[in-house]
Amino acid sequence: MKLTILGGGGFRVPLVYGALLGDRAEGRVTDVVLHDLDAGRLSAVARVLAEQAAGVPGAPAVTATTDLDEALRGADFVFSAIRVGGLEGRAADERVALDQGVLGQETVGAGGIAYGLRTVPVAVDVARRVARLAPDAWVINFTNPAGLVTEAMSRHLGNRVIGICDSPVGLGRRIARVLGVANPREAWIDYVGLNHLGWVRGLRVAGRDELPRLFADQDLLGSFEEGKLFGTEWLQSLGAIPNEYLHYYYFNREAVRAYQDAEKTRGAFLRDQQAGFYEAMQRPDAEALKTWESTRAEREATYMSESRAAAGAGERDADDLSGGYEKVALALMRAIARDERTTLILNVRNQGTLSVLDTDAVIEVPCLVDANGAHPVAVDPLPDHATGLVCAVKAVEREVLAAAESGSRTTAVKAFALHPLVDSVNVARRLVEGYTAEHPGLAYLK
Repeated sequence: MKLTILGGGGFRVPLVYGALLGDRAEGRVTDVVLHDLDAGRLSAVARVLAEQAAGVPGAPAVTATTDLDEALRGADFVFSAIRVGGLEGRAADERVALDQGVLGQETVGAGGIAYGLRTVPVAVDVARRVARLAPDAWVINFTNPAGLVTEAMSRHLGNRVIGICDSPVGLGRRIARVLGVANPREAWIDYVGLNHLGWVRGLRVAGRDELPRLFADQDLLGSFEEGKLFGTEWLQSLGAIPNEYLHYYYFNREAVRAYQDAEKTRGAFLRDQQAGFYEAMQRPDAEALKTWESTRAEREATYMSESRAAAGAGERDADDLSGGYEKVALALMRAIARDERTTLILNVRNQGTLSVLDTDAVIEVPCLVDANGAHPVAVDPLPDHATGLVCAVKAVEREVLAAAESGSRTTAVKAFALHPLVDSVNVARRLVEGYTAEHPGLAYLK
């Protein structure tokens, strides 16, 4: 089975390959094709993968190419993890937004819109090529903003594109851990929303919802990442555990101030850190895997550091430094390729799951996965406060898609202005001016 990884020179690709190395079952991935526009990054990552595979019998063969069509032909699965504009673009997204006093995070608010506007046209081109060159392939999208990009691609690939994210997985794992659930896989997580905008409303083990027990114990509720980030009083008031990215909505002023006060924004930190990794990998004697592992440990430890600083949440727990999206990707491929039926929280078309959104809107919910793809599970309606946020942000995503399709600068301004975290139409206009000046990839907006 052939897996093509778009963004194959990306820093986190070894996580995916590491997961594949642990899969020994029949029907597993045997060939991995890395595609990237940067041959130097491809070479660096291929060296890490070679060291990972050393001594592993039957390790998937790895090839690398800068030719997209060549990479896609004959693929059974396509894993998309591209970053249009690179980390330099992410750093610019943050800087332009902060200059206007609004959040510049890569998937939330102004930064997410800017990222989406330059990514959607590229993702649509990829989707069209997949439909032409590998019509039977399944696309697993990890390209951010994941929900928005998945919806853009679904207009050309239908249900054969599925978005994944590690945030809901990590959140469910943390809740299960503090509740003492021996095997988190046995827990049913009632999670619903959009990507980076969702809530856990229940965690059922053997049919019993264990979440009320968590809300009743203030010490327990405050003992894990989200309890520290949001505060126990706010979580008890909500009666749900929000995805960590909702900190940017619920504590927006504090988050913006923390970003402004930081020595470096997250994007600038990662840009410089990863530049150091790829520079080190130019040395023939560099220990590829060891260099990658030490760089990754620092990356994970500093994840969402600005928000944790604003909340006084302290350092991340060691148990939260393991990522998880690669495990979701592997479980998804297994379920489809081998009909190993499972339940995963995924980004898929709504298909009537949330009545407040139309059938084609991509949402993030538990799905039953089998050989025919991912099928969203029926969920209870969201409370009004969550419905308002979900509908507002989905409306913004639709304006981004419309702007990307039409090239309309006016529609792009509308996308920024309608976002809950952008507080003025004039700010939206200045954001479009700032972003188009920074990013050549937005020259299509007229």
